[in-house]
Amino acid sequence: MEPDLFTAAAEERRERDPGASPLAVRMRPRVLEEVVGQQHLLRPGSPLRRLVGESGGGPAGPSSVILWGPPGTGKTTLAYVVSKATNKRFVELSAITAGVKEVRTVIESAKRQSGGFQRETVLFLDEIHRFSKAQQDSLLPAVENRWVTLIAATTENPY
Repeated sequence: MEPDLFTAAAEERRERDPGASPLAVRMRPRVLEEVVGQQHLLRPGSPLRRLVGESGGGPAGPSSVILWGPPGTGKTTLAYVVSKATNKRFVELSAITAGVKEVRTVIESAKRQSGGFQRETVLFLDEIHRFSKAQQDSLLPAVENRWVTLIAATTENPY
């Protein structure tokens, strides 16, 4: 969604005063080099390194992925790190509270951002398994046309 005046002010305050954020947010890795564990995902040539581009610039282009794992394993953090490493705007939605309307709003905003400001968008969709098939289908045009890079997270086996 397009940030409003209050959201932008809150984000600016968090950047100026990191102590205002919860400890878990302050401790969250901000770059790929700060990620600990899962070394097979961090070594050169790994899928995660290819996703952000070996040099950090993201030359691999937009690749959408689904991250699967138990709660608290860093799925949201990885999505955030990928967006920062590729210098893309990070938009987070939860499938528990969002619907097709919110998804379409993010997609329209992403199209405007990429056209007007030359800035691509990473759409992080948490709990994607909660979306119905019709809701998931609303994402298809945006992913296929590369209007957004979808990074979805689920605790349910995607198979």
